[in-house]
Amino acid sequence: MKRLMQVFLAAVLAMAVVPANAQQDVPEIKFDSVPNALQLPAGLYLGEVGGVATNSRGDIFVYTRTGHPTITIGTARPFAHGGSRLFEFDRSGKFVREIGKDSYGFMFAAQVRVDPNDNVWVVDQMTNMVIKFDPQGRVALLLGRKAEAVSVPARPTAAGDGAGQPTDLFERPTDVAWDASGNIFVADGLGNARIAKFDKDGKFVKSWGKKGTATGEFANVRSIAVDALGNVYAADGGNKRVQVFDNDGNFKTAFTNVGNAQALCMTKGPNQIVYVSNSNPPNDIDRDGEIYKMRLDGTMTGKFGRAGKLLKEFGTVNAIDCRNENTLLVGEIGNLRVQKLILH
Repeated sequence: MKRLMQVFLAAVLAMAVVPANAQQDVPEIKFDSVPNALQLPAGLYLGEVGGVATNSRGDIFVYTRTGHPTITIGTARPFAHGGSRLFEFDRSGKFVREIGKDSYGFMFAAQVRVDPNDNVWVVDQMTNMVIKFDPQGRVALLLGRKAEAVSVPARPTAAGDGAGQPTDLFERPTDVAWDASGNIFVADGLGNARIAKFDKDGKFVKSWGKKGTATGEFANVRSIAVDALGNVYAADGGNKRVQVFDNDGNFKTAFTNVGNAQALCMTKGPNQIVYVSNSNPPNDIDRDGEIYKMRLDGTMTGKFGRAGKLLKEFGTVNAIDCRNENTLLVGEIGNLRVQKLILH
């Protein structure tokens, strides 16, 4: 009898001990989706929304894949460019202007972010470029380079930069973020599966990561965010985790309770939180497309939404703007839209 009691108590204790990153019962956050949050001019439509972001005034920027590239003839071979467009709306959702129309660097929208000085940064996956626009819409900085007609010789690289890869060039980048000192972090996420660090002037500093499943390796880097202390959070969706590094790329921890992490957004202020999209197609019964609200230690405080096509449902979330903790903008690739969400 005593032995049975010991076994019973051990089983109870085992059930009571839940790993910090294990999926637990997470409370549902009630929320609403604002209908027709963006008003586009007649004849203008959003395509697959790669990115959505706001500036300090609440103006909204959407980088979208329009599917209507411009074909340039008269070179060694025809090539397409301008297949994505960057739109600006005011805080009420009224269309204001288009920025960078027919830009050489716009081809396949990956992300748009706005830095603390209201500069607008566009990440383009197929031109392999990160473009910084000043608040007036003028190009202020370029990182990376569009592919040349002839191969570019690779310079010697540091360990972890990817064999034979020029350190300051990208292969299908996905996101950009900054620390308090202005250092720039680029998720060189789908081709090279690494994070590249540049100083505030765009000079390459270092990079870390490669394809793999081990700590510090990535299946891909879909999105990144930097907290107030300079720690870098990377959505490693293919490995079902968010990895956290210090400012120099040293691994700190991983959150493994996030499903297929695709989009990250981090709030400002003293008590930062992070939103993580578990972006999956409908009919996946194991992972149903919700967005998680988390503390920076990986503790989940709530979740909301599911996969689908109606309002308050999501079709492959690629971008989240959380400048206001309870008013989010969500960019969807699958549903060709931006939703404005009010969390209660």
